[in-house]
Amino acid sequence: MKRTIKTSAVIALACTAVGIGLTGCKADATAAGSPLAAHRTEDPFTGTKKIQVDGKAVNVSCSGALSKHKPVIVLLPGLGDGLDKMAALQKTLSKDDRVCSYDRLGEGASDKPDGPQSFTSTGKILTGVLDHVAGHRPVVLAGHSLGGMIVGRYAPDHRDRVKGVVLMDATTPTSVADITRDIPANATGQAAQLREQTLAGDRGENPEKIVITDTKVRSAGNIPVQVIKHGKPYLAAFPQYGPRMEQDWTAGEHKWLALSPRSKFSIATKSEHYIYLDQPEVAVQAIQRVAAQAAR
Repeated sequence: MKRTIKTSAVIALACTAVGIGLTGCKADATAAGSPLAAHRTEDPFTGTKKIQVDGKAVNVSCSGALSKHKPVIVLLPGLGDGLDKMAALQKTLSKDDRVCSYDRLGEGASDKPDGPQSFTSTGKILTGVLDHVAGHRPVVLAGHSLGGMIVGRYAPDHRDRVKGVVLMDATTPTSVADITRDIPANATGQAAQLREQTLAGDRGENPEKIVITDTKVRSAGNIPVQVIKHGKPYLAAFPQYGPRMEQDWTAGEHKWLALSPRSKFSIATKSEHYIYLDQPEVAVQAIQRVAAQAAR
């Protein structure tokens, strides 16, 4: 994927606009308290394999040793990215921790969704992956962009297993409303293209076929949460609308702090949207810190 300023803006806003909350998880057969929850058994495999979740083949990668006293770290890339995008981050983290990642339906080597997805159905796939790679063990979820939004929507409904969260320039909870307001319908040029691509993505015209709307951030309990925002104002490529877009993105990142009273906010000063590629040490340190706090 080309790393131009224009493309970065589309990635952040069109491909990763915030989705609806995972409020339908009571129907999830693997949620806490359900009969199938007792069948969680971790698979200590190393490498990449496909597992069956809800009748679909899901491509999963795991590395690092399981530890009795540490949570399993699970990485979620952004929309349009497969698990290979986070391979270097996973390799570094797995020197000291058990780390897994997976391709969501419609991404990488996983099956395509049968039709439009909600974040409830996406959450069910995540639950199935966690059952396989972590069993009853606690997990720390670290997501970038849309992956971060999925984490932020998933954690409040799964407090029994999610014990830490790291959001790397996560799609903001109000990005749909923000882009609609920040770039008016009568805009022209690249700004108009960005607006249309974003709204098309919201309607499910994206690789995962996720229909996207805004939602309110809910509490995930008293868990460690690290919210990291990009520091380079790449949205300024749109001079007429860029300053307001950057302002709203920053405000939206702060809204994720409502996940926990233990939430912390930081800025990756040398990064655009892909923080874990631009400043991998920032991502590594944040995930290791949250994992260590979750272990205690």
